[in-house]
Amino acid sequence: MKQLRLFLESLFPISNEEFEYIANLFIAENYKAKEVIVQTGQIAKSIYLIEKGLLRTYHLMDGKEINTYFACDGQFISTFASFIQQTPSIETLEAIEDTMVYSLSKEALEAAYLKYPKFEKLGRYMAEQNYLCVTERTLVMQTKTGREKYLHFLENNTLKIVQRVPQHYIASFLGMAPESLSRIRKEIVRS
Repeated sequence: MKQLRLFLESLFPISNEEFEYIANLFIAENYKAKEVIVQTGQIAKSIYLIEKGLLRTYHLMDGKEINTYFACDGQFISTFASFIQQTPSIETLEAIEDTMVYSLSKEALEAAYLKYPKFEKLGRYMAEQNYLCVTERTLVMQTKTGREKYLHFLENNTLKIVQRVPQHYIASFLGMAPESLSRIRKEIVRS
C-alpha cells in the first residue's frame, strides 16, 4: 500500500486518517497468468491498482484478440467504460503473468467520494488519464507508420511492459501482423 500512499500524495495532501480509510477499501487479490479478471459481457465492478505483475485488456474482432491496453506495477487498470457506466464490458481484462492487485469497487469509490470529497480528485485523475491515453492512441494509430507506432510504443511504455509483454500482443496493440512487427524490430536493430 506504500505505492498507493505515494500516488495519492502526488495528487493531494492526505492525512493518516484519510489514507487509512481509503486503504481499507482496497482488497488484495492475486491472479495467475492467463486468468481472466473481467470477461467480455460482465460488468466491471472494480478498478485495480497493480502491486506487482502485468495485465492487459483486449476485445475480439473476427475471432482475433485485439489488445487495447497494458498495465504493470503501480498503475491502475479496468475495463474503464464498463466500470464507469456499470454496463457489460466490451473488453476482457486478463493477467499476462502472475499478478497481485488491490481492487477498489465502484461502490467503495463512491462512498469515499461522499466521506472525503478530495477523493473525487482520484476519480477525476483516472478519468483524465484514460481519456488522454485513448486520444493519444487514436492519433498514433491514424497518423504513424508501423515503424513510428513501434518506436512510440517503446518510448511511452515502462521497460517491464516493453520487455515482458509477448510480441504478438504488442503487434495486435499496434494494429499489425506479428510478422510485420518482427520485420520492423529487425530493421531497428540493424539501423
